[in-house]
Amino acid sequence: MVPNSVAVTIEKPNDFSLVEMNGTDASLLPEKQKAVSRKQFTWFLLLKAHRIFTCISWLAMASKGILVSVKKRISISDTSEEDKRSRRLYRFIKAFLAISIVALVIEIIAHFNKWNLKLIQPWEVQGLVQWSYMAWMSFRADYIAPLVISLSNFCVVLFLIQSVDRLVLCLGCFWIKYKKLKPQINGEVYDTKDSSSFPKVLVQIPMCNEREVYEQSIAAACQLDWPKDRILIQVLDDSDDGNLQLLIKNEVSSWQEKGVNIIYRHRLIRTGYKAGNLKSAMACDYVKDYEFVAILDADFQPNPDFLKLTVPHFRGNPELGLVQARWSFVNKDENLLTRLQNINLCFHFEVEQQVNGMFLNFFGFNGTAGVWRFKALEESGGWLERTTVEDMDIAVRAHLHGWKFIFLNDVKVLCELPECYEAYKKQQHRWHSGPMQLFRLCLPAIITAKISRWKKANLIFLFFLLRKLILPFYSFTLFCIILPLTMFIPEAELPLWVICYVPIFMSFLNILPVFKSFPFLVPYLLFENTMSVTKFNAMISGLFQLGSAYEWVVTKKTGRSSESDLLALAERESKSPSEEKILRRHSESGLEMLNKLGQSELPRPKKKNKLYKKELALAFLLLTASARSLLSQHGVHFYFLLFQGLSFLAVGLDLIGEQVS
Repeated sequence: MVPNSVAVTIEKPNDFSLVEMNGTDASLLPEKQKAVSRKQFTWFLLLKAHRIFTCISWLAMASKGILVSVKKRISISDTSEEDKRSRRLYRFIKAFLAISIVALVIEIIAHFNKWNLKLIQPWEVQGLVQWSYMAWMSFRADYIAPLVISLSNFCVVLFLIQSVDRLVLCLGCFWIKYKKLKPQINGEVYDTKDSSSFPKVLVQIPMCNEREVYEQSIAAACQLDWPKDRILIQVLDDSDDGNLQLLIKNEVSSWQEKGVNIIYRHRLIRTGYKAGNLKSAMACDYVKDYEFVAILDADFQPNPDFLKLTVPHFRGNPELGLVQARWSFVNKDENLLTRLQNINLCFHFEVEQQVNGMFLNFFGFNGTAGVWRFKALEESGGWLERTTVEDMDIAVRAHLHGWKFIFLNDVKVLCELPECYEAYKKQQHRWHSGPMQLFRLCLPAIITAKISRWKKANLIFLFFLLRKLILPFYSFTLFCIILPLTMFIPEAELPLWVICYVPIFMSFLNILPVFKSFPFLVPYLLFENTMSVTKFNAMISGLFQLGSAYEWVVTKKTGRSSESDLLALAERESKSPSEEKILRRHSESGLEMLNKLGQSELPRPKKKNKLYKKELALAFLLLTASARSLLSQHGVHFYFLLFQGLSFLAVGLDLIGEQVS
């Protein structure tokens, strides 16, 4: 039982009255209780009012700051370079937005007038607007809703198939981790005392206008730990800037004077982009003396032991055509855009590439940080200029000729992620339009190839259709078109597990390889849906051979170096003058070259943030749909559409990634 008396002890018993109370009857001091209650209530109201005014003030200041930023962005942004060939998709989205706004206005009028088709009889209809609304509801239920339901069901089935594929890949990765499976080296290691026991390796560095990174890429390749008489480095410069060509030549010459076997090569006829550059280099007579070819893009910085960790896997394995290393990113924590890219690419390498390499001995070549057997390249037809994904093209043709690939998850090569949205968007467009080009070209060869039916099915249905075509199709159609459409067609409303539970679970699986990025789970999910418009547009342009599918834009670099690179540079700079990184030239030719560079140096164009019209149109479309869902009191649907619309708005205003002041 609760005691009915309380004893109170007070340390300073001066000037006070002691009242003993028994029981819990509060009516003994009604006047005192009233006085205390009024005082507490007054302070409570004042506190609440203070918090409300503080919140309103903060929201007003934040809104003002955002509006000022948006106004500045709109005034200085440039939309003239927007891809003209994608105007059809933009017009479709804009028309869809206009219809949605009109429908929202009508729905608001119907909501406040409490119009309901089930409760109102035909003879009770008053006015043309109400009659039009009732006719629309009847037409919608009979004709439009069935079509939308069929399309949404089709997309949901594709969504589930792709989710199962991703789940199977994750289970394969868990199995590799559990069993500690790794590619093993067959045979004995090379004799370090006898350089003739090492195979001859050709290292190719293709580059085009890579002003920011050419020095560090050449330096990293020249410091590879391999016998000097068994390695040749080709710097394949496709730059169209004469000043930059002279700088790269000077860098190559400085390493030649140090005894490095390196040559500079520049094409006069620059066709075929990277594939044409590599094809031209492979046509040299001296290349045939080399057994393996290592390819390193201009922003890649391999560790000195890169070749010693990759080339030995070819020994005793004559069917092996490619050894692919993993990418590691020096600027992964630079901004939100690079963090989200890091999540995506870590899943690609640790799950997709590792599982396919371990269980299928096939995956798409990543274009760099890999070592090819020269014979595999030669038998597969070499580099072809027919697509913008020459790396995937040569990988598919090599697979059709029976060559096997392995992926080394533990061998990492430093590189750089694009830090601005413009560069990332162009990169993703090329990565998603090229595979569709390649699929059209390779399909007859896949069908007639002398490989097993399982390998043919894997190439056609999993490698191309599911992961390159279906994924961008359902992502854009389901979450950017059908979902907002169903807010105006309640009969076709999507279930919660489609828009919430399954996507969050799939995003969680994507984040597992880099679990410290777990706080970015929701931003990652929203950003991937935002990128679906770019990927869908690229997929369509590649599938139907539109003009933008043949565009190749070199991804912009900033030339960032890791902490270890800076320490190594400091160590090299501390050595004797004869061993410093870049030799100072005192010859007449060197001084003449420097004077020429100083006289002809041109101002570089200033970078600007841009506006992206398709993303902005989709932002307003999703926000309009979220307002409609608010009328219907759809909790999860409203929040998803609201935050997805804000995500599109941030991307459309180019507020993600590098900001140019």
